[in-house]
Amino acid sequence: MELRGKQKRYLRAQAHSLRPMFSVGKEGLSQNWLDQLSGALDKRELIKINILQNADVDIDTVRQFIESKTNIQVVQTIGRVLVLFMVSADESKRHLSQVVSEI
Repeated sequence: MELRGKQKRYLRAQAHSLRPMFSVGKEGLSQNWLDQLSGALDKRELIKINILQNADVDIDTVRQFIESKTNIQVVQTIGRVLVLFMVSADESKRHLSQVVSEI
């Protein structure tokens, strides 16, 4: 499902108080990192990730890597931080996605 403007606004508001859970560092982007990211999103649906200063990739590269290989959606980018959203596979953990689908 592609997010609309109001849905993204809601998710940005929800993500405001979150701390980045994952970082992109010198190791860069890998399938293993992506699997861990998907696992965390499956539990929470909304997380922030941070691109460290020593990373060899920029924010656009990270965004394209995530969106091309998964069904994770980038809700917002602020500086070196990305806000990510994915509907959980576990229906009991779909709190945010249920609210978003009603917006």
